[in-house]
Amino acid sequence: MSKSNNPTHTFVVCAYKESPYLEKCIQSVLKQSEKSSVVISTGTPNDYIKEIAKKYELPMYVNTGKTSIADDWNFAVSCVDTDLVTLAHQDDIYEKNYLKYILAGYKKAENPIILFTDYGELRNNKIVLKNKLLVIKRMLLFILRCPAMWNNILVRRRILSLGSAICCPAVTLNKKMIEEPLFENNMKSNIDWQAWEKLSRKRGAFVYIPKKAMFHRIHEESTTSKILEDCERRNEDLIMFRKFWPEFIAKMIEKIYQKSEKSNKIVKNDNE
Repeated sequence: MSKSNNPTHTFVVCAYKESPYLEKCIQSVLKQSEKSSVVISTGTPNDYIKEIAKKYELPMYVNTGKTSIADDWNFAVSCVDTDLVTLAHQDDIYEKNYLKYILAGYKKAENPIILFTDYGELRNNKIVLKNKLLVIKRMLLFILRCPAMWNNILVRRRILSLGSAICCPAVTLNKKMIEEPLFENNMKSNIDWQAWEKLSRKRGAFVYIPKKAMFHRIHEESTTSKILEDCERRNEDLIMFRKFWPEFIAKMIEKIYQKSEKSNKIVKNDNE
């Protein structure tokens, strides 16, 4: 498939209810060093989101159909027709050169499917660049620091077979290389991991840029933190591991994986 030399890009900010962090997310994508379109997508329209959209003169698209995480993400992708699209989660922020790194990776890659950067976390309004979970994910992704590995299907499937190492809001999708709808509405926590697994079977590149170019917020009200309190998360993890491993190995890896995921839980006065 031919690749555009100067791809167009859109940040679609996925807004939900009345997040106090939404405006900071929007400000971060508007301050990118490379030019991009920015729009807001929501399945929960309200005056709060409308006022912010008006303040920054941003188009706002409302999902009037089914509303779930997967439905809202699929709707967000469908809102724009640019070559590349980044689903910016409302609680997160992007370093000003995020898109610059993504476009540089795009130009190096052969038929990029997804492009993604390293990331840090925001805990109690403090930036965390290193903890147990982040270190494990970087170890899993280490081989993709080599561009020669970007198009290797076996390599990326081995990475995904050991856990969800790719941070969803750090990902930019190449719309020309994916089939829509991308996200399946059969899970709560592993929607993105399931999508990457599906895309990992395709010919094309998983482009990893080892720059900490965005920050994922971990807080008590985040979807991830809430789901981690539910045993359903463990069941979903097992479903994913079974895509790669026999049953007894899948169960063994899931137990180890569960321990690493505990770092996603908020601890009062967290000093990480």
